[in-house]
Amino acid sequence: MSLSFLIKLKILWALNDVEKIYFPILAAVGVPINMVTIAILSRGKCGLSKCVTYYLVAMAAADLLVVILDLILRHIPIVYRDQFAFLYYVRVCDIHAVLLYAATDCSVWFTVTFSFDRFVAICCQKLKTKYCTEKAATVVLGTVTALSCLKNIFWYFLYQSKYMHSNSPWFCDVVTAEYRSLAWAVTELMHHILTPFIPFILILLLNALTVKNIIVANRARRRLRGRSSGESPIDPEMANRRKSMILLFVISWNFILLWVVFMMYSILKRLEYFSYMVTLSLPTFVQEIGFMLQLLSCCTNTFIYAVTQRKFRQELRNGVTYPLTMMVKLIR
Repeated sequence: MSLSFLIKLKILWALNDVEKIYFPILAAVGVPINMVTIAILSRGKCGLSKCVTYYLVAMAAADLLVVILDLILRHIPIVYRDQFAFLYYVRVCDIHAVLLYAATDCSVWFTVTFSFDRFVAICCQKLKTKYCTEKAATVVLGTVTALSCLKNIFWYFLYQSKYMHSNSPWFCDVVTAEYRSLAWAVTELMHHILTPFIPFILILLLNALTVKNIIVANRARRRLRGRSSGESPIDPEMANRRKSMILLFVISWNFILLWVVFMMYSILKRLEYFSYMVTLSLPTFVQEIGFMLQLLSCCTNTFIYAVTQRKFRQELRNGVTYPLTMMVKLIR
């Protein structure tokens, strides 16, 4: 074996050891914080519009499902495969795959729909009154959920019901033995292009258009207010836009940065089959890093809301202190 291969293998083993600690901690954090986020946002006391609240609650619910279906029921059993050997005999992996990939698609595309909603709210004032409503948000979220489920039904027919007992991303046995067949390569490549490559492009495009519109609008408002008042007092409209922009950009770029490694590895891996970009082939441990970062993205939005939204912080603080206050009252 070559020296480079041994180095890559040792890095992979080291990452597997890290995952044995990292994944359980992430699961212990991810489940409660997403549940808390759903509970706080559902109360509607964070100063956000109901339309925005619908999107954020949907994103938290999708992230919670990904944590359960992908992290707890897939990756933890893989890294602790000796303790979960009984799963090799459980025959529900094909159903698990459909639910997991549908939840992942929802998590990704809810971020896209939220970005589009904020783009409309900030940049398209005529369309805002019709699109940025509770009804429209419900229809959009319901449509994305239905399409995500329909898109991933094919995994039920490509995978067998039995789990594959090894440290591999393909946690189900494949129906056909032709893993490197053209049909499988095309299917897998299209899957990764639809999620998350196209969402990457859409989010970057929407963010660029939003920034451009805000810069132009802010300059025009400054000139107008300067001419009318001779000074530049605080503009409530610009302040609201700034808050929306901060929330949008932090959520969008958090998603992009934590998904980019997984996306690049997945697409390059499939392009290898078509003899493209072979020199850019990435080692397996990059895929493991991609999984770790991708799953982390399902646990970060709560901290983003806490940093960027004052009323969310207050609600979170109240939720933490309320049980302590009640205990003190009971003791007294």
